[in-house]
Amino acid sequence: MNRATIKSRSVALAALMLAVPGVAAAQEACTTYTVQDGDTLGSIAQAAYGSYDYQMIFNANRDALASNPNNLPPGLQLILPCEDGRLTADSELSSIIAAETERQESNSSRSATYEPPLKFISSNNWMPFTDESLTGGGIFVRMATTAMQRGGNDRGYEVSYVDDWMSHIDVLLPTGAFDVSIAWEAPDCSKLDLLGEFSVRMCTEFDFSLPIYETAYAFNTLVDSKYASARSFGDYAGARICRPEAWPISDLEVQGLVEPLVTYTHPKNPQDCAQMLINGEVDLYSIEAETASSNFAELGATDRVVPNPALATFITYHFLTSKSNPRGRVYIAMLNRGITEMRESGEWYDIVATGLAEYNKLSQ
Repeated sequence: MNRATIKSRSVALAALMLAVPGVAAAQEACTTYTVQDGDTLGSIAQAAYGSYDYQMIFNANRDALASNPNNLPPGLQLILPCEDGRLTADSELSSIIAAETERQESNSSRSATYEPPLKFISSNNWMPFTDESLTGGGIFVRMATTAMQRGGNDRGYEVSYVDDWMSHIDVLLPTGAFDVSIAWEAPDCSKLDLLGEFSVRMCTEFDFSLPIYETAYAFNTLVDSKYASARSFGDYAGARICRPEAWPISDLEVQGLVEPLVTYTHPKNPQDCAQMLINGEVDLYSIEAETASSNFAELGATDRVVPNPALATFITYHFLTSKSNPRGRVYIAMLNRGITEMRESGEWYDIVATGLAEYNKLSQ
């Protein structure tokens, strides 16, 4: 299974604006901004960057926004990063990474007891998150390997790539061939009775790390589709929905979008979903907004599709182990310690920002 190449942050994230935005005042990159009544993340991003893509703002303000990114209280202070990802004009990308790496090396004291390296498995072609051609294997792979050297960890590791995501779930993790897969969406396991078979399996057979990234899924239709005007998930009744294989649909299941109310199609590649929408074979294409935008741009069909301006779901990505692995929870605990330290030090943001900056240069 190949995940789609994400070529650029684009205006497709207008789909994430869940209210009609007013013109936000005095938003500029490389500054802080005080939220005004009526602001949305989309309107703030549009004023600061000329695009409705607010992922960079979300990354820089995760702790303040994670609980409810669709409801900004007036008076909230937001960091508006520079266009290259720096938090301030006088900061440098990768400076925190360098400082934390130096600190780790100076404090390192490996145990004399041999412990076999932890075996990570990921896949190519999901840029900028996982791909062997990128520095450190991509943003998510860098997070995993860095976490193994943070939070008191000092453990060796190996990273391999198998470009069939479902094989990670079906064979490679359950048999112990690998310890941790990088990375997967987590269902809301507190709503098990609302989830389908695959999502239930993810909840009952696997353990997830703390979230390593949050993003939004947009709902794309043809411009003249009757579903383009949907303003509630119930309005999608009867729709044919495309989401690629290995992209769980738990975010839709908890909204009541289950068969036979809707019909799902699961091709292997995201690009296939985009093509099916253009061909009229499906009514909706639901996936990360950036991935969809890249797909439609490659097909030369950007002007034929529209993201829904009123509906979006928010997804978290995690590291994954099999419950059958006797040390799986130990590995998750190690990764969680590393993730927590990376969040607290700011290294998490530095990895994200440098990874996006690298990929944006490659895409130009």
